[in-house]
Amino acid sequence: MRRLRLYLFVATAALSLAPSAPSFAQIGGGGGGGQSGDQQAADDAKAKKRKEEFGDLTGPLPALKNAGPCPFVKSLYDAARYIEFKDNVEASANVAYTGEIQTIHSVCEYQGSLPIRVAMKVLFEFGRGPQAQSDRKTFTYWVAVTDRNHAVLGKQSFTLPVTFPRGQDRTTVVDTIKGIAIPRADSRVSGSNFEILTGFDVTPEMADFNRQGKRFKANAGQAETQVSSTKQ
Repeated sequence: MRRLRLYLFVATAALSLAPSAPSFAQIGGGGGGGQSGDQQAADDAKAKKRKEEFGDLTGPLPALKNAGPCPFVKSLYDAARYIEFKDNVEASANVAYTGEIQTIHSVCEYQGSLPIRVAMKVLFEFGRGPQAQSDRKTFTYWVAVTDRNHAVLGKQSFTLPVTFPRGQDRTTVVDTIKGIAIPRADSRVSGSNFEILTGFDVTPEMADFNRQGKRFKANAGQAETQVSSTKQ
C-alpha cells in the first residue's frame, strides 16, 4: 500500500497550541476571477446538486482528535484542471479528456510532539470529449506538503483509472488518501505551519491554460456513476 510519509526535521516554531475539535477543510477546485450573476447561479446550483449526491464527503474519515489547527488543504490553481487537446489545438472540437478537482475534505490528528496525521477525500469530475479514443483513461495527480514558506517538503503521485459509463461522457470519482504523516520538531510546531496541495500532472501548456482562466469542457451529460478508492 502506498503511503505519503514525510520524514522531516522541521524548525521549531514559537506557536502556542490551543485545544480544538477535529478540523475539516473544504476547497473547490480551480475557480478563478469574477463571475456573472448567471454563472454564479449555475455554480451554486451545481454545488447544491453535488452536495445532495455526495453529502459532505467526510463520513468514512475517522473522527480524529488534535491539539491544534490542521494544515490548510487546497488544490493548486494551475493544476486543478486537466484539459487534453488533440494536437494541442485549443478548441472545443479538439477536446479529448478533461478532469477537475471539485472538492477536498480533510481531517487531521496530532498530540504532543507526535507527527501530524492527515486523511483526505477528493471529489473529481472527468469528461470525455469528441476526440477521446476510449471510454477509459488513467489520470495522474499528486499530493504535496509544503511549509508556510512554500518550500516543498514531500510529494507523491497517484494514478486514478477512470471508466466512463456506457453512453455517458462525464463521470465523478471520490478518492480517499490516508497515511499522510508530517513529523514535527516538538509540540510547539502546529499544523498551521504546513499546507497540503493537490493537483493533476499537467503539461506547461495545460498549466498556462489554467493560469489564464480559460475553460473548455467536454460536451457531456450529467454524471451518473461514483467510483471510490482508498490509498494509504
